[in-house]
Amino acid sequence: MTSSKPLAAIYVRVSTQEQAQQGFSLAAQQESLENYAKALGYEIFKIYKDEGKSAKDIKHRPAMVQMLKDAESKKFQAIFIYKLDRFSRSLKDLILTIDKLKEWGIDFVSLQDKIETASASGKLMFHIISAFAEFERNIIGDRTKFGMERKAKEGGFITKPPKGYRLINKQLVVDEKEAERVKQIFEQFLNTKISLTQLAKQNNMTTAGVKKLLQNTTYIGKVKFAGKESQGNHKPIISLGLFNKVQNKLNL
Repeated sequence: MTSSKPLAAIYVRVSTQEQAQQGFSLAAQQESLENYAKALGYEIFKIYKDEGKSAKDIKHRPAMVQMLKDAESKKFQAIFIYKLDRFSRSLKDLILTIDKLKEWGIDFVSLQDKIETASASGKLMFHIISAFAEFERNIIGDRTKFGMERKAKEGGFITKPPKGYRLINKQLVVDEKEAERVKQIFEQFLNTKISLTQLAKQNNMTTAGVKKLLQNTTYIGKVKFAGKESQGNHKPIISLGLFNKVQNKLNL
């Protein structure tokens, strides 16, 4: 007969140094957690053990990695740990991992820290942890955006090089052969009655691709990021006069 009780995963970890210095054994953690989980009405799904492993990061602990995979597959309803530092000593790892558990609908219980997510107060703790996780993600995003904006302002090129350039040591360098073809495309569009579609076919490009090329300010020495344009460090391929005349014709 299948049990109707919710299933719990128990995670225990102790480093070799801790066990030698403090006698902080896996068996003691495991017994306390099993009793606590059963007292709260859970049936034990599996005991995950990382013996002799550091808490420095999660990815080097095979039992932890497997437990998180099983959590994502919803093989159990809760994770029980002895203490938060058994889980991770990295606050960032801890916050982001617990946030993932919340997303998967897995309850999280820390015996010594008296943290559990089944009660109202526990759910509040989860919300607080999630808020920190969102804050951490936003900080990372802001740093990335700031770095890219600064690079653009300083004339560094960010994305892949357009036709006519090569990217060497993160710097745009003119590809003379391709650059000559880019000049011809600009001059042909300006000085003949050729359509964008015909110009595209001649150069094995799409019509949209040719139009994008003709509007690309990289060719006059600019770099653009997040809608903002700055003077680049690279050599222009097209003169400003030719570029402006082409823009005028495109807008007719």
